[in-house]
Amino acid sequence: MRILYDGQIYSWQAAGGINRYFANLIGRLPHDFYPSLTNCASRDVNFPNHPNLNIYFYQRFNFRPGRISLQVEKFYFRIISTWHKFDLVHPTYYESITGQGFQKFRYPVVLTVHDMIHELFSSQMDPTKACAETKKKAITAAQAIICISENTKQDLLKYYPIPEERITIIPHASEIDISLSYGDDSVPAQPYFLYVGSRASYKNFDRLLQAFANVVATFPDLQLCVVGSSFTKEEIRSIADLKLDSHLQYYSFLSDRHLAKLYRCSIAFVYPSLYEGFGIPPLEAMSCGTPVIASNTSSLPEVVADAGLLFNPLSTDELSDCLRFVLDNPANREQLVQKGFERAREFSWDKTVNQTLDVYRAVAS
Repeated sequence: MRILYDGQIYSWQAAGGINRYFANLIGRLPHDFYPSLTNCASRDVNFPNHPNLNIYFYQRFNFRPGRISLQVEKFYFRIISTWHKFDLVHPTYYESITGQGFQKFRYPVVLTVHDMIHELFSSQMDPTKACAETKKKAITAAQAIICISENTKQDLLKYYPIPEERITIIPHASEIDISLSYGDDSVPAQPYFLYVGSRASYKNFDRLLQAFANVVATFPDLQLCVVGSSFTKEEIRSIADLKLDSHLQYYSFLSDRHLAKLYRCSIAFVYPSLYEGFGIPPLEAMSCGTPVIASNTSSLPEVVADAGLLFNPLSTDELSDCLRFVLDNPANREQLVQKGFERAREFSWDKTVNQTLDVYRAVAS
């Protein structure tokens, strides 16, 4: 089977959740599959690996004026998508690198919908509604849609009246597990809770800071380890106001081995997000042997089930109680670790790929 992966996401994201998804998907395709990827990003982007992978690369803005270069780029990718023979197209995002709508493809389109953030948090994430409109056109044009959780599917159906039979639920998985966690990478010397990922407003990080400050009052040696982008000015002010300056440890983006060790050595991983399309970090945490404290909303109960502590993300007191519980109850904490291992084993990238192949074959036939 010959599959075209429209590589728009690589123009915006050198690494990240969608990047990892396609790396795992393409990298695990059978050896009698022939994936092609269109791309105009820099060469150091984390591309997928496959023995038959063909990358159609365009060096963006390699001549002036840039406007002409951009038009040539789109024309180049339109020729590839139109005149090369493929069985289907699986875009990496909701718009095409060709600059055209998905209905222009000559082949069936399989589209993965990761979440409904643009629709549910439009005032923060998409105030002009431009992203949601592009997404709507992509969803309408696709012959098959993959949703990464049941919750994402239900949210999709609320906003877009498409036939339910066009949708298949295929969860993500984790490529990080405890086997990676025994290197010599540094971790905080004091006991710490761990937070990993974006801290956009819907991620509810401010409430975590408030709950953590409540707990530090009785556990003064406690640390909160944060992995992700640098703190904003607003976050720095909140940290100072809550007198947490000496209780935070910050790490920038890390290798998988370093991250796995931070997971394993933490008291618990905390995920207070108001909304997730799936939520890979809790799955990573369970795979690395740390308890998960997560919101009881959106897709997170699907991922964590009874293997973690779930709380109302609008209640600072509930979150504080969960933090105290794992500190005060080491036996219960160990039970959560074992349940987490069992839960994490239910997800695998091989399973994800096999289910995706079923969608590919159905569409291509």
